Parts: sequence; C-alpha cells; structure tokens
Amino acid sequence: MKKTMLMFFIFATAFLSAQLITFEAMDNPNDDGNAILLKWDISAVSSAIATIELIEESGDTILIQKLTKPAGSFTDGQNIKPKIEYQYLLTVYNADGEILESASSFAVPRAQWFNTNKISLLIMALILTIAIVYYICSARSGKKLYIRKIAGLESIDESVGRATEMGKPILFVPGILDLDDMQTIAGLTFLGKLAQKTAEYDAELIVPVCRSMVLSTAKEIVKEAYLKAGRPDAHKPDSVFYLTDDQFGYVAGVDGIIIREKPAANFFIGAFYAESLILAETGFAHGAIQTAGTAMPSQLPFFVVACDYTLIGEELFAASAYLSKDPHQLGSLKGQDLGKAIFVITLTIGVILEIFGINFLKDFLTLH
Repeated sequence: MKKTMLMFFIFATAFLSAQLITFEAMDNPNDDGNAILLKWDISAVSSAIATIELIEESGDTILIQKLTKPAGSFTDGQNIKPKIEYQYLLTVYNADGEILESASSFAVPRAQWFNTNKISLLIMALILTIAIVYYICSARSGKKLYIRKIAGLESIDESVGRATEMGKPILFVPGILDLDDMQTIAGLTFLGKLAQKTAEYDAELIVPVCRSMVLSTAKEIVKEAYLKAGRPDAHKPDSVFYLTDDQFGYVAGVDGIIIREKPAANFFIGAFYAESLILAETGFAHGAIQTAGTAMPSQLPFFVVACDYTLIGEELFAASAYLSKDPHQLGSLKGQDLGKAIFVITLTIGVILEIFGINFLKDFLTLH
C-alpha cells in the first residue's frame, strides 16, 4: 500500500511539473505560408526572464522574442519559408540566469488557398458576379433591359442638330489626364459616338488634346467613327490636334478656340481640375449648348452651374453601355447596379441591428 502511494505521488509530481509551462508552435492560419504562430503560457512559473529561440539545423539558436507577458502569442514571419519544418525553444530563467523550465515545439508553415476571415468578401463577390452574368445572358437572349434616361447622353442629337443648323462646329475636350485614367477612356468612348453622329449630320468636329497618347487614340476613334457612319470622305485628320501638356496653357488654347470658332455645342468629358470653371464659363458666355461629365467631385458644382447637362460620377462610366446598347456592357451595368442595391440594403439592415445592440451582421461583414 505504501509503495502504491509513493508511485502515485511521484507520478502526480511529474505531471504537475510538466504542466508548469505550455508552449506550442503552429502554422499561422490564413496566410501564404511565410509565418509561424507561437503560443505560450508561463504564468505558473515565477521568473525574471523568458525567451523564445529558433533552433537551426546546425544546432545554433536565434533569439526570436523576449517575453514580457506570462501568456500570449506571437507571429514569427522573419525568413520563414513554406513546407519547411522549424523548431522553437521556450526557456524560462530565474533572476540569477539559471534555467527553471524549457519546452520545444515543431511547426511546418503551409500556404492556405483561402482566407476564411474574408468569407463575407467572397459572398459579396459571388453575388455581384452572378448578377452580372445573369443580366449579360438576359441581354444576349434579346431581353430588353431598362436603363433610366441620362439627359446628358440624350443631348447628343440636340447638340449636333443645332450645330448643323447653325453651320458651326462642335468642340470636344477629353479632359487633361493621360490614357491611363479611366475618365479619359470613358471620355474617348463618348467621343466615338459623338463623332459618328457628327459624320451622319455632316457637322464639323474640333478635338484639342493635351496628351500624346490621347492624341493618337482620339485620331483613330474619330476615323473609325466616320467609317462606321459611311462617310470616310468627310473625315478631316486635322480635326483632332495637340495643343500643350501645360494645364493652363491648354485651357488658354481651348478658350481661344471657343472665342474664335464660336462652336454651337461644347462637350467637356473626362478628368478636370481648376480649369473646369474657366472652360465652362467661356462656353456659356458664347451661348453654346454645353454637356460636361467628370468623376471629380470638387469640379461637379462648376459644371452643374455653367453647363446645360452634366454627367455626374458613375453616369460618365455608364455612357458607353448607354450609347452602344451592347449586351455585354448593358448586362454588366445592370448587374453592378443590382449588386450595389443589395449591398446598400445589407448595410441599412446592419445599421438598424446595431441600433438595437445586435452585432452579428457587423461582425460577419468586418474584414480582418
């Protein structure tokens, strides 16, 4: 009986000693396999110093972290490569530098295919993708998709018709940024439809630009538009020309064109900064029908005040689908609108739930 009690006491003492510290190295979740997560708990040991070291293949150790808390976690992402086994050593010292406890752990970092913390982003992307594909298929099958009328785009016929009746030119300004800006691309898409309509009405088109890449692209777009209209003979290569890269030098040149040529219609479609009001005011003073479009929020008020029609923000990017009626562009536009509507409804519901202290929707949508 005494022998049994002694064995039990020895076993219990050894078990409790093993539980004094806990240390674990593991693959860091939701990453590309270049980090290892280290967790420790040394609260049961009264110590002065505790360290975590990386044991190399040669047996040498590299200090990774000096612990300042009795329990916690740390991510080691320094020189860690996927699919390689790493060994870490946790050592606890007393005030005299003597080792009290130690523990080691192995871990193999691996890359994950998907970050589970961003599952809400995946769901949003799937909803948007399904909506776009559905509407593209509907448009290709011949279903008529409703898109509200955009007055600024409907004004093309009115503007070109007035210019034709008055025998005056049409001025198109594609903004002041280069071809790497989406607003410039949207403006040039608008230019293609405007040039085609101008060719049909046999009106004169003037397109001054301030970037060399925009010059080359605009020339090709106008030339193709005249070919589509069946009027290649009416195309004037000099209708698209370069002025200068300087912001206000370019604006002064365009203002000079407005004063000399007195165009019946002005189109300012693209990216604009401080020159927006200068251009719009000059055109307004000479009585032209003016249509403007930009995604620059700070410049929209000037265009709204001085122009007859203004494409606000996303209306500029919707112009291509609106004018071309291409099934792919229309379907994409409708799908994005539906996705935005779903997101707005979801956010509204989330705000209401937050007011009543229900946090699950916010927690689910929060991206880590």
